[in-house]
Amino acid sequence: MTALSKNFESNASHSFDDFTKLWLQLAAKGLIAILALLAFLTLLTLALPARAAGTDIILVVGDSLSAEYGLKRGTGWVPLLEKQLATDKHSAKVINASISGDTTSGGRSRMGALLTTHKPTVVVIELGGNDALRGLPLDMTEANLAAMTQAAKKIGAKVLLLGMQVPPNYGGAYGATFSGLFTKVAKAENVALMPFFLKGIADVPDVASQFQADRIHPNEQAQPKMLANVWPELKKLLR
Repeated sequence: MTALSKNFESNASHSFDDFTKLWLQLAAKGLIAILALLAFLTLLTLALPARAAGTDIILVVGDSLSAEYGLKRGTGWVPLLEKQLATDKHSAKVINASISGDTTSGGRSRMGALLTTHKPTVVVIELGGNDALRGLPLDMTEANLAAMTQAAKKIGAKVLLLGMQVPPNYGGAYGATFSGLFTKVAKAENVALMPFFLKGIADVPDVASQFQADRIHPNEQAQPKMLANVWPELKKLLR
């Protein structure tokens, strides 16, 4: 073998060895990068459920009493609830799905989509007043409240029912039956109840001072009282 041939073979051997080392180095770096990415994704996957587990999603399904009817935005009891949660450092998000004029039938028809979209951990149902104002059958109101409660429970959400009462001119028997159906549903479904949402507002001597000119909707002054009625029961349901 000539010196030139030996030199060529030696160079070729060195080139192959260098290429092999370079390839191994690159492969090692790639493996490290892949392992680092996998570790990051694993930590992210573990962290997200932990964060979600500590955050409540409160869905309020109500009528004009919860939709800030006739009020300046941000002064209703639901926005005040958001401020209360922040003050008390509760990790919670509030979704107000209330619609002025809504009935329990309307709430029932919307509930499925609301639960699917927002996946709440707590559902506050404030409906029924318009059923009474329209003279709708009370057994239908009861059935609708029960159906909404059951739907919320089915996805694992806790439920708070806000009870209502009607003025005395509706008659004693009707009034007792109406207010009693909230208690009946709450007991049957084993959920939380605030018996009279407008306690201290609609049952006081100076009732006119608590309502807007229509004598139906509470004014801005009454909103903190409405929250004060809801909060003691609602906070029991938070994580």
